[in-house]
Amino acid sequence: MTKTIKDLAHYDIVGSFLRPEELKKARKDFSEGKISRDELKEIEDRLIDELVEKEKEVGLKAVTDGEFNRGWWHIDFLENLDGVEGYVPQTGYNQQFKGTDAPAYNVRVVGKVKFNPNHPFLKNFSYLKEVADKRNLIAKATIPSPTMLYRQEILANDGSSKLKEIYPNIEEFYADLSQTYADAIKAFYDLGCRYLQFDDTNWAFLVDKNKRETLLEKGIDPNEATKISKKIINNALANKPDDLIITTHVCRGNHASSWLFSGGYEAVAEDLFATDYDGYFLEFDDARSGSFEPLRFVPAGKRVVLGLVTSKKPELEDKDELKQKIQEATKYVDLDNLALSTQCGFASTEEGNKLTEKDQENKLELVIETAKEVWGD
Repeated sequence: MTKTIKDLAHYDIVGSFLRPEELKKARKDFSEGKISRDELKEIEDRLIDELVEKEKEVGLKAVTDGEFNRGWWHIDFLENLDGVEGYVPQTGYNQQFKGTDAPAYNVRVVGKVKFNPNHPFLKNFSYLKEVADKRNLIAKATIPSPTMLYRQEILANDGSSKLKEIYPNIEEFYADLSQTYADAIKAFYDLGCRYLQFDDTNWAFLVDKNKRETLLEKGIDPNEATKISKKIINNALANKPDDLIITTHVCRGNHASSWLFSGGYEAVAEDLFATDYDGYFLEFDDARSGSFEPLRFVPAGKRVVLGLVTSKKPELEDKDELKQKIQEATKYVDLDNLALSTQCGFASTEEGNKLTEKDQENKLELVIETAKEVWGD
């Protein structure tokens, strides 16, 4: 049984997978009232079961549900928290991706934020665990970081925020975010979850030069924002059970093979790696990600999962070049504390990246084959 992050394989996945056409049609039919919620759930469950079998066949040990029962990597979870609602902003989605725009939908705080004990993600995880357990696989749950609400309400707000009315004392907001996630952690743990991941674009927002300049124009110190982010996360993790692995994936945006942010990790590295996660999934698939040098701040014993294989395009990376980059990273992190993955998921939004399911499989095979040759897993 997996007890610590060192028990995991040196190859891993971020979480999302391309949605099958049958699933896309079913979700569209549900939105148009052509099928019921139960009929949609039946299709989702069957396709998740099939996905987990494919994950096993390709060689994965820790598996996800592909995020098949959500439209976005973050919004579906956040809008089902107490005190949060989804809405259509006047200007479309707050962040325009390079070369494309995401659908106009976002979340905002409308009351005191709390974890919803009937959150639909709990039932979703129970099903994932059921289909993973019968195959002797580890069920990995993925949810957005608490800092996503911090960023949405304070750092990147579109002007519609009522946060100051709801939380005159901003420290209470930070405390509620942490407690909400502490409660979420306990709820997942009580269902048998032993591997949980917080997905987070906030750190990437804070390394982007243009975003940092925009924050300064608003009178917000980006360096102080990194410290607040660290505090929110660490308070959420304070009572994490010893046998629960919690990692984070730092993402620069991933929608239809496009991206949001650019910049290396240097500006946030000290605070990012002072968060009490067991491991960090970090994008290193192109020049936008910067060098490995910020890894010098990673504490001994923490795992760094190098996202060297892009999930944004089908072309396969050269295996020898991947091995060379892994070797370069050992200047800062011991080889045994490194691992390999794709840079992000394949479909952070249900539209998916511009690859085929065969391309997706090829990427996973490359990750696993390379890792086995490097670490002998």
